[in-house]
Amino acid sequence: MRFWLVLQQLALLILIITTDALNNETDHVSLLAMKSKILDPFGGGVLSSWNESSHFCNWEGVVCGKRHKRVTLIDLRSLGLSGTLSPHVGNLTFLRRLFLSNNTFHGEIPNEIGGLYRLRALLLQRNSFQGRIPASLSRCSNLMNISFGFNNLVGTIPEEFSSLSMLKRIVVQYNNLTGGIPKSLCNITSLEVFSAPYNLLGGTIPNNLGQLKNLVFLGLAGNQISGMIPSSLYNLSNLNALSLSFNDLHGILPPYFGNMFPHLEILQLDFNNFTGQLPNSIGNLTKAIMLTFSANEFSGKLTVDFSKLVNLVNLTFEDNKLGSGDFDEMHFLESLTNCSSLEILSAISNQFGGVLPDFVGNLSSNIHVFVLAANQLQGRIPPSIGNLVNLSYLTLEDNRFTGPIPSTIGKVQKLQRIYLGRNQLSGTIPDSIGNLSLVNELYFNNNNLEGTIPSSFGNCQRLISLNLEQNNLSGTIPKELFQVSTISIFLDLSHNHLSGPLPSEIGELKSLVALDISNNNLSGEIPGSVSSCTSLESLFLQGNMLQGSIPKSMEFMRGLQILDLSSNNLSGQIPTFLEKLSLINLNLSFNDFNGELPLHGAFANSSSVSVYGNDKLCGGIPSLQLPRCPVKKLNRNFFFSSKRIYTIVGASILGILIIISSLVFYLRKRKRESTNTLDLLPKESFVQVSYGELLNATDGFSSSNLIGAGGFGFVYRGVLDQIGDVAIKVLNLVNPGATRSFIAECKVLKNIRHRNLVKIVTCCSSIDFQGNEFKALVYKLVMNGNLEKWLHPSQDTSRPEFNLLQRLRVAIDVASALDYLHYQCEPTVIHCDLKPSNILLDQQMVAHVGDFGLARLFHPEMGISHHRSSMGVMGTVGYAAPEYGLGSEMSMKGDVYSYGVLLLEMLTGKRPTDLMFVDGFNIRNFTSQALTGNAIEFVMDPVILKSDIVIGQRDNCLIAMVKIGLACTEELPQNRMNMTDVVRELQQIKKAIFK
Repeated sequence: MRFWLVLQQLALLILIITTDALNNETDHVSLLAMKSKILDPFGGGVLSSWNESSHFCNWEGVVCGKRHKRVTLIDLRSLGLSGTLSPHVGNLTFLRRLFLSNNTFHGEIPNEIGGLYRLRALLLQRNSFQGRIPASLSRCSNLMNISFGFNNLVGTIPEEFSSLSMLKRIVVQYNNLTGGIPKSLCNITSLEVFSAPYNLLGGTIPNNLGQLKNLVFLGLAGNQISGMIPSSLYNLSNLNALSLSFNDLHGILPPYFGNMFPHLEILQLDFNNFTGQLPNSIGNLTKAIMLTFSANEFSGKLTVDFSKLVNLVNLTFEDNKLGSGDFDEMHFLESLTNCSSLEILSAISNQFGGVLPDFVGNLSSNIHVFVLAANQLQGRIPPSIGNLVNLSYLTLEDNRFTGPIPSTIGKVQKLQRIYLGRNQLSGTIPDSIGNLSLVNELYFNNNNLEGTIPSSFGNCQRLISLNLEQNNLSGTIPKELFQVSTISIFLDLSHNHLSGPLPSEIGELKSLVALDISNNNLSGEIPGSVSSCTSLESLFLQGNMLQGSIPKSMEFMRGLQILDLSSNNLSGQIPTFLEKLSLINLNLSFNDFNGELPLHGAFANSSSVSVYGNDKLCGGIPSLQLPRCPVKKLNRNFFFSSKRIYTIVGASILGILIIISSLVFYLRKRKRESTNTLDLLPKESFVQVSYGELLNATDGFSSSNLIGAGGFGFVYRGVLDQIGDVAIKVLNLVNPGATRSFIAECKVLKNIRHRNLVKIVTCCSSIDFQGNEFKALVYKLVMNGNLEKWLHPSQDTSRPEFNLLQRLRVAIDVASALDYLHYQCEPTVIHCDLKPSNILLDQQMVAHVGDFGLARLFHPEMGISHHRSSMGVMGTVGYAAPEYGLGSEMSMKGDVYSYGVLLLEMLTGKRPTDLMFVDGFNIRNFTSQALTGNAIEFVMDPVILKSDIVIGQRDNCLIAMVKIGLACTEELPQNRMNMTDVVRELQQIKKAIFK
């Protein structure tokens, strides 16, 4: 009997061991099945340990139970993984926690996941999962935490979740969920967090939501929820956060509102349709950190006592109808002086009246945003405002303030933006303004300020925009102001009483886009140094007393689009170089110009040019209705004198003989030189195009056909009979590098063909009709402009938005071109000057890399053509690799660096030379912030954030592209990617995101 008992126990033990072995093998097979569906784009990651060399319990990211050696945890968070989630995950029946967040997984969440009946936490947020939330999860009766935020999920929140009696957290924000908030959720009495903001949820807030007594976080912002806040919601006394922003809610807040939430820290009601008065009980939200009431219809006098809200950091009620016009209605600010943590106070666009009291200076020393613009405030700006020493953003514009700007403003040395425009301020601009060394935007426009412009503005060395228009300022413009070279957006001194000459230091504003000094009393000549303002697009000098002629140096202001010199005392002939500028508006009216008016460029369109009030002008296009220019009459007696006739004829014959002999000698010499130049070019035949054909194709190189200008010449559009539309780059041979550039580009482009490279038609080297040397490159015309104009369009340029998919395609095109140049050409080609202006887009938005004027050929046995000593630092500032500045030779890795900068510029919309990039902070540092926290919307170009693809998928695409850009811009060349890998990675991103 005892024997049989021992035998029975032994059999049971064998059965347990066998069962455990089988179950362990199930986990092993399931993990390998999961691995087979996962892609690691960077290789060599965590999943490399998932192999047969060790037990699966020792694999990275896997944790097993000590007793049964079954998988209890899979943690693959933030590893850059992609692929899909295998249905085999449902066989890991001991799994308690599955963490896959912050990767780029896609596809549907498998229904088999409902078999994980021990599962407690499922974290899949920040991926690209699609499809519906599986209702099968309701079988996971131990589930406590579901987090699916930042994906592409659709459909409704499953009603079946009501059976999950242990569930504490449902987090599904930033998806595409529809339907309403399920009433069945109210049965989950254990629920503490329900976060579903930024979906497409509609309907009303269920009344029985008030049954969730344990709820501490309710987030429904950014949906389509309507109706009123149900009264049952006021039973949720444990709430820490109530976020209802960006919905269609309406109604009034009951008087007892603030008494019902003793633990509330965050209240967000902005961007709804709430009405009525803000209840005084708001002052009883003693734990409040953030209160936002903006963009509603709240009205009446604000009488809330905020003094008990000692933790308050952010208070905003902008864009309402608050205010009664009472003289003391800003008294509520006194109660805010007790809020020592306050950082942001914004009440812009309301109806507040009365005066700004002195105790405003007693507000929190931490406050950095103070916004009261667009109200009806009056009286003086209190000097005590100088006590707010940490203030960075101050706007009091569009009120009725009077009196002077307090000199104490100079104590607020962290100010970056200050707006006091459109008030009734008087007195002088205080010299202490020069203490604001960090200020970048300063608006004092449309006031009654008088006196001179302080020279202390010269200390504001981070100033970007300055607006002093419509005041009573007088005296001369201090040269120190023009020495603030950071001023780049605009400088507006118009409609004052400024006098004296325009300082020559104006030329130091090389980054300035718009300058307006119109309607003053300026005298003297326009300084020639104005041509150094190479970024200037708009120049307004009208309504002054300027004299002399238009400086010849202005012909180099190729970016100028608007020029207004009207109502001055300018004289002389109107220079013909104005025809070549890209002017869309030219006003020369009411001056003293004389002579014949040019006919081309802006002068060819009467809607673009104005010359009224210049009585000595003649000619021009008929629609300008100027008198015809007189024909010069010759002295008949001179020609009818016989002696003079003989003299003229003899001299003419002698002169013609001299000219002919000289011309023959000159042409032979030029022919030899031209032959020598062409001998340096590849021997294969080009399409033969003569100088005369190019002259005819461009209508005599007319300014109306001018489409671009660069360091080595001008680019014209033309039409050749045998080819069609072409772009013709005419070299400026005065530039000593032009011939070298011509030869380099002809050599490179002659024997290479790729869909993403510009196609050269011919290299033309000949003599023009005046016997001058002529060199030109002829390309097939690419119709859609360059990438620079698409990334940074001017304000008056109307073109479709440059979306994320288009940018990704351009990134692939450019990478493909470089990959071809680096690895498929013999010899290898190094571009050396990759930047947006050298990338052209055709009508299908296909990118073509061009401008090979600095390119180098690399022969393995000979090295690189033209060593560093002959050329100096190659490329363009901001795009050139850092090692080039240290004297290193050109390399493929240098092109990779330029490409990386270009890719980051395409994602952020910021040039690498942006003024924000100073003191070691560059576009690489800036863009890398997208990989941490929730900074994508802060870093990326707002245009691509409007993409039609869902947010989670969009963000995954952006993050993956950022990683490539960062990998290309590594400091050490050997750490950078190669272009073959870049092409492959980008194509994988496109395939995964844009199927």
